Amino acid sequence: MSVKLLPDLGDLVEGLGVTGIVGVVLVPIFLPVVAGVGKPVAKAVVKRGIMLYEKSKEAIAEASETWEDIIAEARAEVGEERMKSAEPRET
Repeated sequence: MSVKLLPDLGDLVEGLGVTGIVGVVLVPIFLPVVAGVGKPVAKAVVKRGIMLYEKSKEAIAEASETWEDIIAEARAEVGEERMKSAEPRET
């Protein structure tokens, strides 16, 4: 009994089929092309993500500033109302 290190060519063709064999032959050709196209696409996606992050940071900062202004105005109004209620009334 002999040990097979590599499958028979017939078994390989049956197992992979024509599509599999064509794929095995063409993968080394198309892989560099796909990698060449994929890198710029991935880089563009990352750049867009960074831009969106920066814009959202600015929007959040503006919203926070607006909210702080609203709180400051409300506190000032509450302070004015307290001052008016603490003033002595003329009878």
